[in-house]
Amino acid sequence: MARSTFASRSYRDDAVVLRTYDLGEADRIVILLTAENGQVRAVAKGVRRTKSRFGARLEPFHVAQVQLVHGRNLDIVSQAIGKRAYGQSIVADYEKYTAAAAMVETAEKLTADDYDTAVQHYQLLVGALSALARGLHEPGRILDSYLLRAVALAGWTPSFVDCARCGAPGPHRSFSAALGGAVCPQCRPPGSAAPSAATFVLLDGLLRGDWSTIDAADTKTARAAAGFVAAYIQWHMERTVRSLALVDRGDG
Repeated sequence: MARSTFASRSYRDDAVVLRTYDLGEADRIVILLTAENGQVRAVAKGVRRTKSRFGARLEPFHVAQVQLVHGRNLDIVSQAIGKRAYGQSIVADYEKYTAAAAMVETAEKLTADDYDTAVQHYQLLVGALSALARGLHEPGRILDSYLLRAVALAGWTPSFVDCARCGAPGPHRSFSAALGGAVCPQCRPPGSAAPSAATFVLLDGLLRGDWSTIDAADTKTARAAAGFVAAYIQWHMERTVRSLALVDRGDG
């Protein structure tokens, strides 16, 4: 979906705040993932002042309806109406916070130049942040499911059952991030990892969002799956998601 054109100088959209950084003495640059216009970088003028009209509505992990005006280099936020204050619950819990930080960093990297899947990326991220804020599942498992589904949206869908290279029916016992997940004995590269059968089941559940399978996995399996998720997304994104190093997996 293409971004709004300059035919309309002002536009409105729902957005989740991915990241912010200070500009000058009172302003802040906000990086937004919007529902209809992809990733947008904008200036929120005066947001750091005590009496700012934006309040806390433009903090990371929050969802707001924003009014933006096209600018030469950066758009300008002229209005922000809070919709879901997920950040309040998330930042109060370190395990949730580290998971959310890895999510928004991944979203920022995946959507930097991608407008075609803006709606799907927006909906996926908002759903994951909502689950985190409400404590519906273990934060690390919400993160891993989000990561696999986000890279699938970006065009790198893994296979954890049939062979990712030749399509031979599985399940298989070898894993290659470079080849796309599970690989059969004929396609298996030297040095491939050999996850347990339970780890492959969990990885497939994470990709499909099958929460009965995800929640039922034991701690050892969940931690093993997390390592394969991290290896897979960082291989295909061709860049490091720095926040993953800080993720607190807690007890599962």
